[in-house]
Amino acid sequence: MNLDEALQTFITESRELLEDMENALLNIDIDGDQGEAINAIFRAAHTIKGSAGLFSLDHIVAFTHVVESLLDEVRDGRVVLNDQMIVLLLSCCDYLSGMTDALAAGRLEADPDTAPEGEMLLHQLRQHMSGGHGEAGQGQAAAPAQSLTVRPEPGVERIDKVAGDSDYWHISLRFGRGVLQNGMDPIAFLRYLAKLGKIVGIATVPDALPAAEEMDAELCYLGFEIAFDSNADREAIVGVFEFVQDDCEIRIIPPHSKVSQYVDLIRALPELPARLGEILVMCGSVTASELQGALQQQSNNEAKGEDEPTPRLGSILVAAGNVPPVVVEAALAKQKQVVEQKAQESRSIRVDSDKLDRLIDLVGELIIAGARASMIGQQIHNTDLQECTSTLSGLVEEVRDAALELRMVKIGATFNRFQRVVHDVARELGKDIGLMVDGEDSELDKTVVEKIGDPLMHLVRNAMDHGIEPADVRIAAGKPAKGMIKLNAFHESGSIVIEVSDDGGGLRKEKILAKAVERGLVDPERKLTDSEIYNLIFEAGFSTAEKITNLSGRGVGMDVVKRNITALRGSVDVGSREGAGTTVTVRLPLTLAIIDGFLVQVGGSVFVIPLDMIEECIEFATEPGQDYCNLRGQVLPFIRLRSLFRIDGAATRRESIVVLKLGNTRAGLVVDTLLGEFQTVIKPLSPMFSEVKCISGSTILGSGEVALILDVAALMQAVGGKGTVALAA
Repeated sequence: MNLDEALQTFITESRELLEDMENALLNIDIDGDQGEAINAIFRAAHTIKGSAGLFSLDHIVAFTHVVESLLDEVRDGRVVLNDQMIVLLLSCCDYLSGMTDALAAGRLEADPDTAPEGEMLLHQLRQHMSGGHGEAGQGQAAAPAQSLTVRPEPGVERIDKVAGDSDYWHISLRFGRGVLQNGMDPIAFLRYLAKLGKIVGIATVPDALPAAEEMDAELCYLGFEIAFDSNADREAIVGVFEFVQDDCEIRIIPPHSKVSQYVDLIRALPELPARLGEILVMCGSVTASELQGALQQQSNNEAKGEDEPTPRLGSILVAAGNVPPVVVEAALAKQKQVVEQKAQESRSIRVDSDKLDRLIDLVGELIIAGARASMIGQQIHNTDLQECTSTLSGLVEEVRDAALELRMVKIGATFNRFQRVVHDVARELGKDIGLMVDGEDSELDKTVVEKIGDPLMHLVRNAMDHGIEPADVRIAAGKPAKGMIKLNAFHESGSIVIEVSDDGGGLRKEKILAKAVERGLVDPERKLTDSEIYNLIFEAGFSTAEKITNLSGRGVGMDVVKRNITALRGSVDVGSREGAGTTVTVRLPLTLAIIDGFLVQVGGSVFVIPLDMIEECIEFATEPGQDYCNLRGQVLPFIRLRSLFRIDGAATRRESIVVLKLGNTRAGLVVDTLLGEFQTVIKPLSPMFSEVKCISGSTILGSGEVALILDVAALMQAVGGKGTVALAA
């Protein structure tokens, strides 16, 4: 993988991690258990920082380091997470997203235009940190140190029993003999160490002291065992002794909590190939200099050419006391996971969506050509050809399903975008609103998903602005102060149904009807059903907003929502209960390209009905002039296609009714002849036919003729409430 590809992988993974971080922040329980969510947010920030370091993206490393420091304090319980901090961390996510986008555009350095925003965020992050993070205990070296019991081999033992069972770093120092001659004062290093934390216990180790007559006043014979309480990382602690590293022996054993933290960080590292030493340095359990020393020792052993096998790097680091065995095991497990994941990834490939679209188009042409071959076989009565075309049709159908499946994606990704929208808009409106998501695993065509995002966005924002009442109104009505928006998706008869619900005040029928009459949208004398009244909100220029906000109330929006959904061959419907809430139901076809259809004929015209919408076909026998019939004791309103499309000629002696079902509504279509199933390749109508009602597209038959595809939702609307009217009669 070259650098450009690796950087592209980093950009993709960063976007995914920022999305995970944002979702964790939006779903965190302020008053409940936050541990798991905080760890997830911390891991995301740490992974971005670590990966950015690999590419020397210093501006990203510097910013994420401060974010990570605050999250570390939250995780340790020194800072309490509140709503203000969540908003700040979400802003940090946005800023990091901006830096990632700039990276994708080829800008590897910090953008001076956005630098002031970054500085402001960093200032706010530092304000939230506990007082003087990393500056604790400047005068603590003088504090009385507690006594320690040191065992005979203190450099290997961990000091655990200082001030109870507290969790401390154990630093074992053995200064070299000539450290004083080099102008270094061991005590000065201990004072400097105290600036990074608190020396809670110290024991002087005089084991190397010679007899008094052999002692040289200019040499250093002392060692120290130190229990050190600090949030600093290993790199910072080792950095204290940077000037005497060559003149002394240092062992730094991390506290128990740090060991588990190293293991967590190793598990959270990005799935990139890395050597054992690189993984240990990335998680902070080993410094670069310690790793270099261990590698040098390993190469020295190899150079000797002894019969004994060369010791492994992990064994050298563990033996030197640099890293606990459990951390090495975690790093080795991570290496194995990366290898296995690479093997798994080799089984899948990314395909450009344009290539998929081209494949779907070709499959569509193949279906039309297959239908033509099948028709020729029937016309010339060639049995062998008919058998071949029958087999071909079956194979083409399987190819069609496989090709369409490639373009299917889960709607969950679209739903997750709304978590942030609800959070931000609720703050803007001054309301407390939550979002519930259900059915996010439901799949539909990628092209439908891309086009449904904006209409859903408007429906969600509209529900928040118009639907959910202010907290005081809700409490007065006996509702919880927090309003809820619910997004739900499920499959039903070849369509996907998406519901946007709220538990707000509901729609007021009288107000909607009065406004519609005032605007001249309906006849004052006309009796409308509840459903018809509610659906008036989708009329152009209709609005009942009492005050105009920047979200709604300008009379544009809901009609555009309906137009966009209709353009996708979908339908939208509203149901409401005053005081209890409103549900907007959107129905969409699973795919926009190829469907199973059913051919019907009226006069010389052939029409296609989506097969999933058909419940049954029955023989038509009713009195002339009637527009409903009795279907097993239920009223079935119907519409005559001949009348609807003004087709010339008289009806055939034996007409049929095709019973359609859309949601909970049934209606019938009266046709002359049933021609049977047909794989339908949907061809859009040209813009000049955009105003034609009840037609959603066209297809090409095997004969080369064009058949129109019926828009079932529009037909249902044309039938209207005839069943109800008939029952009343």
